[in-house]
Amino acid sequence: MRLLGIYFLALSFSISAYAGKIQTVTTHSDAMQKDINAIVITPEGYSTSKEYPVVYLLHGYSGNYTEWSKQVPDLDDYADLYQLIIVCPDGNYGSWYFDSEVKPESKYDTYVAKELVHWVDQHFSTINDKSGRAITGLSMGGHGALYLAFKHQDIYALAGSMSGGVDITPFPNNWELASYLGSYAEHKERWEANTVINLTNLLTPDSLKLIIECGTSDFFYKVNVNLHEKLEYTNIPHTFISSPGGHTWDFWRNAIKYQLVFFNSYFKK
Repeated sequence: MRLLGIYFLALSFSISAYAGKIQTVTTHSDAMQKDINAIVITPEGYSTSKEYPVVYLLHGYSGNYTEWSKQVPDLDDYADLYQLIIVCPDGNYGSWYFDSEVKPESKYDTYVAKELVHWVDQHFSTINDKSGRAITGLSMGGHGALYLAFKHQDIYALAGSMSGGVDITPFPNNWELASYLGSYAEHKERWEANTVINLTNLLTPDSLKLIIECGTSDFFYKVNVNLHEKLEYTNIPHTFISSPGGHTWDFWRNAIKYQLVFFNSYFKK
C-alpha cells in the first residue's frame, strides 16, 4: 500500500496539461435488443497506429454511464497519463450486472463482458486480448467488476472493486436485488450462485490480478474483509486495501487513483 502511494505521488506530477478526449458513444445490445450509451475516454495523442489497454469502469446502484466522468473530472488526465482508454458503460440503474432470470430484458453480464468489449475493440485501437483489459467499479459496480471477471477470465486480465457489494446474501431486501433474482426466501440457490464471494472457486492463482479496496466505515466493509480472508485461505494472490472512509465519492475519487496505478503497472509489462 505504501509503495502504491509513493508510486502514484511520483507519477501525479507528470500529468500532462493536455487531457484526454471524453465522448459519448451509442452501442447496441443484441441480447437486450436496445441501444445503450457509454462514455469513452481516449488519451491525448490517441492514434490508430498504436494499440491501447482498456479499463472498464462500472457505476454503482442508481447511477448511470455519466456518473464517473461527472464525479471524477481527472479521469481524462489519468487516461492521458497512463496512455489507456477508459470505458464507462451504463448498468441500467440497478442491474447488478447479472443476466437476470426474472427480467429477461436485463442481460448486463452478456452486454458488458461480451457485446460491449467486442464493440470497443471494433471501434477503437485496443489491445484486442485479455492482457489489455481491466475492469473495476464502485459499490454495485465493484460487485459487477469482480463478478464479470471471475466468470470471464478469458476476457479480463485484471479486476478491481471499490466498496463493492461482494456478498449480496446479507442484503435480501436492498437495492432491488429481489426484482432481478427473485426473493431470497424462494430462490436462495440463485442468490448463492450470483454472489462474488461464492465464485472464488473459479479462480486459480494468478488467473486474475486483483485489487480490492473498502473503507472501514463502509456498510460493505465486513463482506469485503470476508472476501479478502477467503482469498487468502484459498491462496489466491490479491491486493487488499483497508483505509478510513465510508461509502462516498471522496473515498472513490481517491481509490480509483490506486486502482489505475495497479492496472498500469501490469500494462507496462
